[in-house]
Amino acid sequence: MSTALDGVRADTVPPAVLKAADLLAEATRTGAACPPVRTLLDDGDVEAAYAVQQLNVRRGLDAGRRIVGRKIGLTSRAVQAQLGVDQPDFGALFADMAVPDGGEAAAGRLLQPKVEAEVALVLGRDLPHRECTVVDVLRAVDFALPALEIVDSRVRGWDISLVDTVADNASCGLYVLGGTPVPLTAVDLRAVTMTMTRAGETVSEGTGADCLGGPLNAAVWLAAALAERGDPLRAGDLVLTGALGPMVPAAPGDVFEARISGLGSVRVAFPAEEDGQ
Repeated sequence: MSTALDGVRADTVPPAVLKAADLLAEATRTGAACPPVRTLLDDGDVEAAYAVQQLNVRRGLDAGRRIVGRKIGLTSRAVQAQLGVDQPDFGALFADMAVPDGGEAAAGRLLQPKVEAEVALVLGRDLPHRECTVVDVLRAVDFALPALEIVDSRVRGWDISLVDTVADNASCGLYVLGGTPVPLTAVDLRAVTMTMTRAGETVSEGTGADCLGGPLNAAVWLAAALAERGDPLRAGDLVLTGALGPMVPAAPGDVFEARISGLGSVRVAFPAEEDGQ
């Protein structure tokens, strides 16, 4: 099955796109954050930023990594305000980004991690239509799960614009999924409430409505955007629908837990400094 990623090669992209992709890839390899890539691209050229993202995703696939779904970023007004942007974006989720519920974020995988709580959807049907509707999404979703996304930026100091975060795979790092699937008939995702704690202290709160008016709306936006690009969501895909509240910086030794009403809880720890992070 052909996708928009087929044929993406370093020798077929503009030099500025290649240089930006190389900077972000080198930051990932070395663990040393790079300057903003918007200085290489037109700061308003989101399509060039997606070309950077696609090139590095293609490199990941060529190296044997496996895409298992997509993340939607910048769905919460609180997160948009934190980063100074005004529209959603998306990135690719790889299998090797998964952290077990209650497990530890892998030492050495992250540069500048922050944590946000989300609703995850797992699809049982394809979503191929450019004019995707909520009904299409409702029919396609097998179940929902609580999730934590550990967002990360390869750009030094989180000094990012929309172009920077799009190029950087929507600032994706790792993700954690709860283990009890919930059918959509059993939960109103717009009405869910979220509380995220760090070491037992509440650090972020929100509701389903804080995610583009509801996680299903976010999924509709993503399905349409990907179908437009010729790379639609497929049965089996995981979708992280976006933050329900503000993202929170993570430090060595931190333990985060999110509780989302109707979906349950999900937890992740960060290794203490003496453990190597």
